[in-house]
Formats: sequence, C-alpha cells, structure tokens
Amino acid sequence: MLPFLRSDLAQLVSYTPHPGGADGSSSPGVPVPSEAIDRLDTNESPYDLPEDLKQKLAWVYQHELEANRYPDGGHEALKAAIAHYANRSASLEADWVTPHHISVSSGSDELIRSLLIATCLRSEGSVLVADPTFSMYGITASTLGVPVVRVGRDEHTFETDLTAAAQAIATPVAGQPAIRVVFMVHPNSPTGNALTAAELAWLRGLPPHILVVIDEAYFEFSQQTVLPELRQRPNWVILRTFSKAFRLASHRVGYAIAHPELAATLEKIRLPYNLPSLSQRAAELALAHQDTLLAAIPTLLAERDRLFQSLTPLPGITVWPSAANFLFLRLLNDPSDSNLEAMFQNLKSSGTLIRKTCGGLRITIGTPAENQRTIERLSECLRD
Repeated sequence: MLPFLRSDLAQLVSYTPHPGGADGSSSPGVPVPSEAIDRLDTNESPYDLPEDLKQKLAWVYQHELEANRYPDGGHEALKAAIAHYANRSASLEADWVTPHHISVSSGSDELIRSLLIATCLRSEGSVLVADPTFSMYGITASTLGVPVVRVGRDEHTFETDLTAAAQAIATPVAGQPAIRVVFMVHPNSPTGNALTAAELAWLRGLPPHILVVIDEAYFEFSQQTVLPELRQRPNWVILRTFSKAFRLASHRVGYAIAHPELAATLEKIRLPYNLPSLSQRAAELALAHQDTLLAAIPTLLAERDRLFQSLTPLPGITVWPSAANFLFLRLLNDPSDSNLEAMFQNLKSSGTLIRKTCGGLRITIGTPAENQRTIERLSECLRD
C-alpha cells in the first residue's frame, strides 16, 4: 500500500458497477453472449427517452449551450422545476416546497456524501443502517472514516429490527461517537419493501439531534412518500433521483428535499459546478414532459406483478413482493453462496444480467420480452 494513503482504506471494498456484483464477488470474465443483453441489474428504466425528447435535448446542446462556459452553479431553473414537481407529487399546495428546500447533486450518491460531511466528520457522529440495504451508505461513510453501526432485518419481511436499532442509539459503541444519522430506503433496495407503520413511528420518535435520511429513489413506482411530514420534522431529509422512472441514469441527477437550513448547508459543501449543463437541461426537460415519461410506470408495475406471479411457484427459491421496479429472491434452504453464484453466472452467460447482492438476486423489471426471457432462463437454471 502506498505509504501516504490512510491505513484503513486498504480494508474497504469499492462499489462495483454492473455487470459485477455489489460486493465485487462476481466473476466478470464469464462470457456474455454477443447478441442483445438484458441489462436487469441496476434498476434503470428499460425504456430510453422518446426520440422527440432526444431531439429536443440535442437541439439544446447544439443551439443553446456554450461548451466553453460553466454550467449554472446554482441550479436555479432546475430547483424551481423540482419544487413544483415535489408539491404536485405529494398533493401539497403549490408553494410549500420552494427552491430553498432543494439541493441538486450528481446522483444521490453525492448527496449521501455531503450529508455525512455535514453531520459526522471530526468524530462527531456515527451512522445507522439496517442490512440488507443500499450499500453506498456504508461504503461512503467508511471512505470518510465515519463509523457504521449495522442492525438486521426480519428474515421474512425485511422490517428493521427496531429493538436493536433503539439499543444502538441508546448505547453507543465503545470508542465511537453516538449515532448522528439514520439511513432508510422507502422502499428498500434490494428487498423492495416499503417502510412499515412501526418503522415510521420509530423514525418519528427519534430525537431532533439525529438526522433521518429517507431515500425515495423509487417513489414514482411506490407512490409512497413522507414529504408532507417535512413541515414538522426539520431533522428529516428526502433523497430522490432522475435515474429510475425519469430515464436519465446517464445524466446522474439527484436531489434532496430538506429544511432550508439543511439545504443551504448542502449547498456549502457540494463541489462547485457539480452538475453539467446538459444534465440540468435534461432533468428540466424530463419534468416538463413528466406525464409522457411516467406513462410507462403502469406497464412496468404490471410486468413486475407478472414476473412475481411467474417466479413464485418455481422450486427452490423464495421471491418477495416489491413496491419498486425490481424483485428480490433467494435460494430456499441454501445458506451457501456457491449455488447462488452458479445461478448468477448461468443467467449472465445466457444473456440476462441481474444483481447478486445481500445473499440473493435482485432482478430489475425490464420490457415484457426481457421479463419473459428472465422467466425462461431462471426456470432452466432451477431445472439443472
């Protein structure tokens, strides 16, 4: 290890982009068919932007943007459009969420990092996560030297172990700072379950010195949000993204909705000019045409339900219902990883990329044709 690097970094595992596994344990060298690959591993939309919107975005780049100029560093137009959408999405009055509640980032990952910088650095706090969940909370905290306290979830429902969570907050780990941030995904990734009434009640009862981060990356699919509660809860922040339902994963646009003081703090911490001009305009265009882009969601939800109904009877696996655009499954009564890895690699070699994570497989909902191939290929794997 290079002598000037922090000694703890050697123990960290980086986030591995597709087609590898989140823990880096997959074998990227396994051959993948040269024909079309079903990319069902990163919870993106299977549908690209419509051609007319691509043409509009191309026109913006060719005729409006100046490549030699920095982007709008304050994201003013985009913040206003997001605030309007946020109010509409939660059936709030038109002016409750304002641009002062919004911070825009290069993907939600940047916001996770900024929130941790704002709360936990200099040994001022630890973070709490409930595994299995989105790995970047723990990965990002570890890269910043922020301690991560992990609690479990119910093996059948994936509800957070609230007793363990309450104990972790009440009794800090020896030698570590008290928990300052709690991360929750609503609905959770990779398991697809929305927050329960008990989990929400527990979050409401947390003291005001603990920041509650509720990641609503899949809101457009679940239609479940805690946004109306932000009025009374300045210690809550919502994260959302344009990478899923709005079909802009390549543009890396995420945003936070928070108390204006917290949003202003995030603005202090983020890097200047953090979002390219074209990405900002793409997000504005997506919001202007939200009805067109979100019209695909009923089809995706119907396909999710079809995939669930088709996979549930298959022998040897357990599949969980989902409130998002993916399904999570595990091998039944098989604690070893070898069979799971074999299934993962068999699907990959046949042309279906999925995510191997948290002791199971997460399958993004694709097009009807992609989902049908998933059913057939997974059935074949289970017959072998």
